[in-house]
Amino acid sequence: MKPFLVLMLSLLSVSAHAADLVKDVRARLVDAPLVRGQFEQKKTVAGFKKPLVSKGDFLLARDQGVLWNTRTPFASTLTLTRKSLSAQQATGGAAYHLDSTKEPALAAVNELLFALLSGDVAALQKRFTVEGALVGDKGWKLELTPTDAGLARVFKHIHLEGDGYVRQVQLDETRGDSSVITFEQLAQTPPPDATEAERLGK
Repeated sequence: MKPFLVLMLSLLSVSAHAADLVKDVRARLVDAPLVRGQFEQKKTVAGFKKPLVSKGDFLLARDQGVLWNTRTPFASTLTLTRKSLSAQQATGGAAYHLDSTKEPALAAVNELLFALLSGDVAALQKRFTVEGALVGDKGWKLELTPTDAGLARVFKHIHLEGDGYVRQVQLDETRGDSSVITFEQLAQTPPPDATEAERLGK
């Protein structure tokens, strides 16, 4: 009986720590309905020495969607909303559109991407075990381990770092690949222009 009680107390302690950590991280994040900025993504593929590097800009409108514009080395656009995902390779290039109401797995992916980019720790807790620590007066680091079976088949861990914003996301895949996305020049203005609003409205 005693070992069981020790185990239960230990689990309760871990749970309380995780809840406190999530609360503290959420307190440090800016409650911004819109964030835009620049990104650099370095993808390391198992078996290759040099990472694949891409750069571009993004817009996260919390109630509308995410616009992800890769500028180099090849231009492409990705539009993500709660209901769909659309992508196009450069102007006039290959394009596709997926409806999350017809693709259940897409809804989960959309939810994950929204949560990662916005630092929605409460949403991430639904699919991950959350561990981490506060860094200095403003920073924080989190390590996410999937509890969702579908995500666990793809990711070993996801690491997040930030302050008032998410500054870096690292995705460690089960097959050995890894992606590190760094965000810079983050701002809450300007609002979406006509072209951006049209993409988000689709």
